[in-house]
Amino acid sequence: MNNLSTVSPITHVKEELSIYDKLKILTDAAKYDVACTSSGSDRQGDGTGIGNTLSCGLCHSFAADGRCISLLKVLFSNECIYDCKYCINRRSNDVRRTSFTPLELCELTIQFYRRNLIEGLFLSSGIINSPDYTMELMYTAINMLRTKYRFQGYIHVKAIPGASQSIIDRLGLIVDRMSINLEFPTGDGLKALCPNKTRETILKPMRMIQNGITTSRNEVALFKNAPSFVPAGQSTQMIIGATNETDYQIVNVAAKLYENFNLKRVFYSGFVNVNNDPSLPGAIDDITFSATDTDAIKNLTLLREHRLYQADFLMRFYEFKADEILSKERPFFNTMLDPKANWAINNLSIFPVEINTADKTTLLRVPGIGPKSVRKILMARRLAPLNFDTLKKMGVVLKRALYFITCNGKMMYPTKIDEDYITRNLLNINERLPEGVCRDGSFYKQLSLFETNPEIIPKSQGVFAS
Repeated sequence: MNNLSTVSPITHVKEELSIYDKLKILTDAAKYDVACTSSGSDRQGDGTGIGNTLSCGLCHSFAADGRCISLLKVLFSNECIYDCKYCINRRSNDVRRTSFTPLELCELTIQFYRRNLIEGLFLSSGIINSPDYTMELMYTAINMLRTKYRFQGYIHVKAIPGASQSIIDRLGLIVDRMSINLEFPTGDGLKALCPNKTRETILKPMRMIQNGITTSRNEVALFKNAPSFVPAGQSTQMIIGATNETDYQIVNVAAKLYENFNLKRVFYSGFVNVNNDPSLPGAIDDITFSATDTDAIKNLTLLREHRLYQADFLMRFYEFKADEILSKERPFFNTMLDPKANWAINNLSIFPVEINTADKTTLLRVPGIGPKSVRKILMARRLAPLNFDTLKKMGVVLKRALYFITCNGKMMYPTKIDEDYITRNLLNINERLPEGVCRDGSFYKQLSLFETNPEIIPKSQGVFAS
């Protein structure tokens, strides 16, 4: 364990800033960390402090009574000894630097909570002096928040690559969730853009967190009052589009993370070149790029990020395997269709399926039918055969499902089991996409985000992920 009193202080001089100015700088610097997730925990307060964590969610989620529940998402410091090429807080950037003291962070969190503006804290940080030194500062702040201020609300902390077992063990006992950014899907991408980080320094603390969670659950099963270690589990984040991995590679990396580290979530963050670094794709000072070009690339990046989240949900809730969603022969998403619809169109030989006899796995693969609807179908058909009116009442999206199902041996109306026909009809259904994302074009084809497209990417730029 590092002793804070023996670690040398930060060498360069920082401005003396007010708490408000610090808050402005450190909340803005934290916006590239993805944390829009539910708490994943049902821990109640014990009545001696303030706050609790409820499964209704945190950070841009809504409770049953309509309240928007949010986190204070902030960095402890934007000081950093590392020089990751994509990061706004990298050592070589000339930006205003500041750090909270543990007391300042506690006071801010409590004041925001008392004003009913937040229900939890998401804390990350640049690296001051060393990973352990920084995490000791974060531990001091959170421990003070838990003990002195008796705050029992949700706390999510980003662990720092290279952190030691000691600080991971202590911090894990006082937070709800921990995460450590994988940064990039492959080791080659990490080596190219993060010269101070290695795969080992990231995966080692990730394994420490996993082992701590497993040990804690075993102890809680034996001893009722045993302390919980990271009760809401751990997650990670990958930057998408700064390096040239295929969608197939990214989905397979996510699947292995879920399998090998028991992660709660893998988050995907579309790359934005905030540093205008020439070694990164989409440098805005490239004279071959216009405002329209950069907008088109941004749109493709957001759409790709959206497709990755859809594929992630298929693996987590729909029993899909990674190699079912994409393959080496088809390594990129069809950006015109969601991954589930695209899979169904590529596997028309198994359709239509009979709603009244198909098993759970098959029903989960039908476009327009989700896990909740599948559970309702499996329960209701024990009592009586189902028809299309009943399916609609159960929440099945019939305008998507009707091409793939029968009820009592009949389709909803005569239709062709034909790839082009079904594709055209599905494209006419307005898919709900995230704000700011649009599908440009009315044609159907397999798009590669790495192709050199003369309308978007100049030939001199070569092949890169957008």
